[in-house]
Amino acid sequence: IEFEQRGLLGLVTLNRPKALNALTHEMAVALDAQLQSWAVDNAIRTIAIQASGDRAFCAGGDIRALYDWGQARDPQVIRFYHDEYLLNARIKNYPKPYVAFVDGIVMGGGVGVSIHGSHRAFTERAVFAMPETGIGLFPDVGGSYFLPRCPGQTGIYLGLTGARVKVDDALALGLATHAIRSDAIAGYLDQLAAGRHPDDVLPKAITQGPLMAMRSLIDQCFSADRVEDILTSLAASTDPSAFEIHQTLLTKSPTSIKVTLRQLRAGAQLDFADCMRMEFRMTNRFMTGHDFYEGVRAIIIDKDQAPKWQPASLADIDEKSVGAYFSALEHELAL
Repeated sequence: IEFEQRGLLGLVTLNRPKALNALTHEMAVALDAQLQSWAVDNAIRTIAIQASGDRAFCAGGDIRALYDWGQARDPQVIRFYHDEYLLNARIKNYPKPYVAFVDGIVMGGGVGVSIHGSHRAFTERAVFAMPETGIGLFPDVGGSYFLPRCPGQTGIYLGLTGARVKVDDALALGLATHAIRSDAIAGYLDQLAAGRHPDDVLPKAITQGPLMAMRSLIDQCFSADRVEDILTSLAASTDPSAFEIHQTLLTKSPTSIKVTLRQLRAGAQLDFADCMRMEFRMTNRFMTGHDFYEGVRAIIIDKDQAPKWQPASLADIDEKSVGAYFSALEHELAL
């Protein structure tokens, strides 16, 4: 991660292009410290964050490191989440404009360092997703807060299925605030460095893409409070998209989708700080469970794409075990 003062702009560059700019613990800690410094620096008017390469803004947290720490029962795995969530909260509450130039893939931890900023400019190459249920986890980094606040049930759909959206739908969902061309980023940075406010620099756009065209199906099927009822609604639907969504959900960790649905319903009623405290409780439980490690093994390490979830079916998961993911910790996240 690189930091630069360019005129009145504090510029952050994620610089791990070969790793799709995946966020390490050290990167998160360094960014948090730099943001604290810039917040009280009168020579800095605006913050911008960009990334190297043309494939990804940031494809997520360093999942392999989390896997290794967790398997070794190294407390570093919880320190990573602790520090990452503090960073997410700092960005959410930042006193100066914070502009994320999202060019390429943005998932998981990359969403955490972009979507909470005041301005999220997506390019034609941007691809957003929160795919955590596919690796036995849940949509964290504030997903509890921003997903339930997407229109209708679209955020619930995104959180459970891990579906990908591009700039047109990202705008309609409120995930992006502006649409830009990737080749225009350098010019926008120059204008911000000269002291112009992002509102006067970034172009306005209103659009919608294929996801919003499915809005009625999503709202109808994902309004239920039980995953089983969502699956039943999808199975009964005559909409041609329903079958594919149904099949997608069946590939996810049953524990993850049950816990995620409760998480997102709860997050709709919580403020941002309470969402992050809830997610920290959940992280502590997932890191001592089975499915995260099995999901990472199957998708990232062995790449056999055949995780063996435990429990293997929704019917084997009772509400008490789901509730345990949300119970109080001895050391809660202090914001």
